[in-house]
Amino acid sequence: MPLVLNEEQNMLKDAAKDFCRNNMPITQLRKLRDENSEAGFDRETWSQMVELGWAGITIPEDFGGLGFGYTGMGVVMEECGRTLACSPLLATAALGAGCILHGGNDGQKNELLPRVAGGELLLALALEETPHHSPYGAATVAERSGDAYNVTGSKKFVLDGHIANKIIVVARSSGKAGDREGLTLVMVDSGAEGVDITRTIMADSRNAANIEFSKVQGELLGEEGKGADVLDQVLDIGRILLSSEMLGGLQECFERTVEYLKVREQFGVPIGSFQALKHRAAQMFCEVELSKSVVLEALSALDESADDIAELSSLAKARLNDTYNLVSSEGVQMHGGIGMTDEYEIGFFMKRSRVCEHTLGSSAFHRDRYGVLQGY
Repeated sequence: MPLVLNEEQNMLKDAAKDFCRNNMPITQLRKLRDENSEAGFDRETWSQMVELGWAGITIPEDFGGLGFGYTGMGVVMEECGRTLACSPLLATAALGAGCILHGGNDGQKNELLPRVAGGELLLALALEETPHHSPYGAATVAERSGDAYNVTGSKKFVLDGHIANKIIVVARSSGKAGDREGLTLVMVDSGAEGVDITRTIMADSRNAANIEFSKVQGELLGEEGKGADVLDQVLDIGRILLSSEMLGGLQECFERTVEYLKVREQFGVPIGSFQALKHRAAQMFCEVELSKSVVLEALSALDESADDIAELSSLAKARLNDTYNLVSSEGVQMHGGIGMTDEYEIGFFMKRSRVCEHTLGSSAFHRDRYGVLQGY
């Protein structure tokens, strides 16, 4: 597969870059944080993103989307990552819409996907129950009640959980925590009786929530007990698109650091002329270039429905976890004392990298998963 963007994808990337820099700079993130914004994102800016079609990039045209593909969504996520943009794009347009697209019936797709593409419906995927990523670790119970399901249990670290209109819950209709079989996806209204949502603000100011479910009635997505078949696809999509966002963040962090090395002087010369810092910058450059290739290959695999999506997903997430950690840490250190201050923006990238590292799987998780997928 050619690891280059086509003309339309480059045009989308340029448009996304201009929009994010002009409408969603890091100063917006700072403002939302300092004002303790109830939503955690700017709704007017989100409306503009919807008007640009971003919420429907991966949704087929038959359901009101653009059908532009995952590489298109990836370049948008990359530019959002450069400015640490706050939006429901990952939770709603990637994870939530993915569950409906791959697990929903025709009625659910026709009803819900156009609303997602139109910005009317915000979604969240309630997956985790422990501090560590565990796709099959659900102990939350789903019990059939007529044509509906009652959900009881608790979920942690639900991205955008406090602003979602509907929550897709990974529950268990049979088996025990850790079993792949027996998982069931149930979609519930966030305002339904028995739903208790507590917002948690992450270190990077990303939105998340802890949610308690007490016999909450919802509707089935996909087949009972076969939710893992849908979940595996959706999580790989989410991991690759999150890796795209991380790629944008680490590139911006690297470029800011290199620029600082050129202008900061010590002993009468730019510190970038010091051999030790040159070596460290060169190492970062190599890691950044490798990360670009890994992400683009993974996005291309999604668009081509390749057989090795799962492997590429874990490869991309592990690589981007490590590279973002390295570049953001070096960025803060090379900026010296000023890099540790809240007034300087370089530290925001380190905070974002640490949260992203553990979202949808750490490097240790994905190295282990990659080994298992390779038969080791």
